[in-house]
Amino acid sequence: MTNIVLAAQAAQGGGMSMIIMMVAIFAIMYFFMIKPQQKKQKEIQKFQNELTEGTQVITGGGIYGTVKSIDLAKNTVDVKIARDVVITVDKGSVFKDTSSTPQQK
Repeated sequence: MTNIVLAAQAAQGGGMSMIIMMVAIFAIMYFFMIKPQQKKQKEIQKFQNELTEGTQVITGGGIYGTVKSIDLAKNTVDVKIARDVVITVDKGSVFKDTSSTPQQK
């Protein structure tokens, strides 16, 4: 009879440690994967909201260019990619061109 009681107590303790381990795994995933991604998304959103004419950008398709004009009503950006070549892209597909900024050593 005592063996059954001891086995039941061991099973309950094992369940609690499993819950603690699952919570720890979720916390690790949150702080190492989810939170940095949210921070990066906020930075991209901030850059897109602060776009100005003349800013060097990269489109979502990988095209480098310079912002020529911004249409807030249509949420589009005209990007000059070559002399006399201007394309219109969605504002959400325009990202910061890091190759034009000086790199720190």
